[in-house]
Amino acid sequence: MVLIVVFGAALLTAVLLSGLAARSVLSTSLLFLVGGALVGDGVLGLVHITADSGIVATTADLALFTVLFTDGMHVSFPSLRAAWRNPVRALGIGMPLAFAGMALLTHWLVGLDWTTSFLVGAVLAPTDPVFASAIVGRREVPARLRQLLNVESGLNDGLALPVVLVLIAAAGPAAGAADDSLPHIGLELVGGLALGIVLPLLVASVVRLPLLGAEPKLQPLLPLATGVILYATCHLTHANPYLAAFSAGAVLASVSPQGKAAFEPLGGALAELSKFAALLVFGSLLTPGLFGDLSLGGYVAVVLAIVLVRPASLLVSLARSGIERREQLTAAWFGPKGFASVVYGLLVLQSGIPQAERAYTLIAVCIAFSIVAHSSTDVPIARMFDVEDLVGIPEEDGDTRVR
Repeated sequence: MVLIVVFGAALLTAVLLSGLAARSVLSTSLLFLVGGALVGDGVLGLVHITADSGIVATTADLALFTVLFTDGMHVSFPSLRAAWRNPVRALGIGMPLAFAGMALLTHWLVGLDWTTSFLVGAVLAPTDPVFASAIVGRREVPARLRQLLNVESGLNDGLALPVVLVLIAAAGPAAGAADDSLPHIGLELVGGLALGIVLPLLVASVVRLPLLGAEPKLQPLLPLATGVILYATCHLTHANPYLAAFSAGAVLASVSPQGKAAFEPLGGALAELSKFAALLVFGSLLTPGLFGDLSLGGYVAVVLAIVLVRPASLLVSLARSGIERREQLTAAWFGPKGFASVVYGLLVLQSGIPQAERAYTLIAVCIAFSIVAHSSTDVPIARMFDVEDLVGIPEEDGDTRVR
């Protein structure tokens, strides 16, 4: 109950400060992260949550599923066909470079073995523009840049997952069983993709039957019901829920544009609530002891991951792409580590591999630093594009130019 009260208070504060946050370095995401840290065992001790607590895995799992489901609905297949080259560059060149670069830093500076180092690289490879909302959420920012960041972040979670699962199997106490687990991992991924495609198509077909159809005020609940069934089915069948969520959102948006439009306000609110809850719980794990357990080399690796590895890898991938330099630099900087990395980091911790705790400590500190760095710099950097208002934030009377 204490955690619920804290969540309600943080949510109220975030809503009241959201207008200010939209035009300053103040970040509502950071508010929940700090709130969780304050009430956790590291400071006030009002809530007692450990990394292996069920609430941690559940909130992170639900948040990532919800975010991927709503993100999938923003995938426009016609737009992707018209402008696929830059996202493919980021995913096909930039992501592997960031993965390898982080693995090298982890091995050389933290001293983890090669398999675990590559596992850390895979966990931290996905990006999340949630913490750069002033960039991806503003109409005035070039659509090409917003699409690049959105598509990259939407797809790299699913691309990183099989690598994470395979490396966990390879790094385990019985590393020789990795080959035996590959078919199982592949089956989970294929099952998630299949469910994510078949279930929305089935629902869309049922809706078109005579005598059936949703009343306008209940239309937003149709995608929600589909998502709830999909989430539960994935867990019952052990299909991968994240790949299923993203593919289901994309299929729903494609076969039912009206349903997508009706669900957007509700889906956006649910995604925000789930993200805030996950940040609050994750923040409660950020104790002084956690930061104290990371070596000096680990902190150097964290800083280099944020200011060097991601920027350099994306700049290399966008070379000769035709994107102007200002947009390239912006895209290169905004590679925040988000909910996918939180969930995958928890998978590492709960896997029982020999260096799980050391790997998780590095991952958690890197995510925390990334949230602070990226969610606090999105508005100032957005000003380079002469941006005025966030999408969904009403204009004020008079001159609304950000200065």
